[in-house]
Amino acid sequence: MVKNIRRLIEQVAKEKDLPERVVEYALKNAIVIAVKKAKRIRENLDVEFTDEGIKVYIVRGKGKKKERFPLDISTEDINRIAAYAAKEEFLNELERAERERGFLEYKELEGEIVTGIVRKIYENGDVLVDLGKVEAVLPRREQIPGERYNVGDRVKALLLEVKKVHGEPRLILSRTHPLFLKRLLETEIPEVAEKEIEIKAVARIPGERAKVAVHAKDMKMDPVGIVVGLRGSRIQPISEELGGEKIDVVRWTEDEEEFIRRSLSPAQPTAVRLIPEEERAEVAVPQEQLSLAIGRRGTNVKLAHRLTGWHIDVMSEEDFEKLTELRESGQAE
Repeated sequence: MVKNIRRLIEQVAKEKDLPERVVEYALKNAIVIAVKKAKRIRENLDVEFTDEGIKVYIVRGKGKKKERFPLDISTEDINRIAAYAAKEEFLNELERAERERGFLEYKELEGEIVTGIVRKIYENGDVLVDLGKVEAVLPRREQIPGERYNVGDRVKALLLEVKKVHGEPRLILSRTHPLFLKRLLETEIPEVAEKEIEIKAVARIPGERAKVAVHAKDMKMDPVGIVVGLRGSRIQPISEELGGEKIDVVRWTEDEEEFIRRSLSPAQPTAVRLIPEEERAEVAVPQEQLSLAIGRRGTNVKLAHRLTGWHIDVMSEEDFEKLTELRESGQAE
């Protein structure tokens, strides 16, 4: 069945002069519509073509909280519905695909980096970007502070969202989202692209500073050194693309206490106390490193919090010791 579907996709893509991924997207949509009709399902569905056959999932939640649950449907049933969809609904989906070719192509690129040319700058600061087949908007809120654009400028950005507004495609770009930095690293650092090094977490204050946690599958590798490059040769071009944003690269570890220590780099904490029930950590640093650990306008500790997920209270070693003594004597909560 799946081999037949693959052949169908290849054949239709060739006949209609459409990318195979667009035809596959249209076919999956057709199957979703057919399954919903046949099983009277209102929830969102997702379809996968695997070597084992066609898999259908119920999708619940959004973003990071999105979860998929296998739909309770027999192989015979799904094959019958898929065959019907391929004959009936697929034609409608293909017509729609041809009308909305650009939209569907870019829907597949959601969450990836795209490049375009600035065509117009609106009074509110939003920028209209020509991506070739379609136009996208880089809203003011998604621009790195201090950046200025002129008509004709070439812009690289994350394709943040592709949606329909009143039936018309609307593409939203972002240069401030943490995923943009992650995608840049995947594009520019071969070892990241080849998945030898994994980007575990990214935190940004756009245009100012960012922190990236990296992990190497091979423990002999130095993921920080590889990503940063000799004298910063690899990370510097990425920093320049982000308007000079300073990027701290730290080595990820499952040890939460040690990860918090590393996240506060360039400061060097001398003690960390975890309070799991509050998802909070108390961190001691030498007095002379206190401002370094906190950062200008609190940027360093804010980014450490976003990177680790822990609320971090930074204090001098002296205050840390006093708090410890108070706790031990039962005077501090």
